[in-house]
Amino acid sequence: MNIAVIKTGGKQYLVKEGSKITIEKLAGLSEGDETSFDSVLLTDDGKETVVGTPTVKGVAISGKVTKAGKGKKVIVVKYKAKSRYYKKRGHRQPFQTVQVGTV
Repeated sequence: MNIAVIKTGGKQYLVKEGSKITIEKLAGLSEGDETSFDSVLLTDDGKETVVGTPTVKGVAISGKVTKAGKGKKVIVVKYKAKSRYYKKRGHRQPFQTVQVGTV
């Protein structure tokens, strides 16, 4: 069982071959595009575990973007009592779902 820990979008993800992960949107990629994650923090092949300092040299994880979209709407409200100050904003975070290939 091959697993790895990758870093993308300021977050870390534990991935296996064939797994799907939902990540922050990567610029310049659309559905069907191939990508490579070079920031690999840890790899494990069942016999040997390699921990990077801070990354593992010469290792990259491949993946294919299967879906792109926006998350659920988050409502942000700013309010100050007795001063007639009220702001309401909405935000939908873009995401991509990636099918992990070779670990």
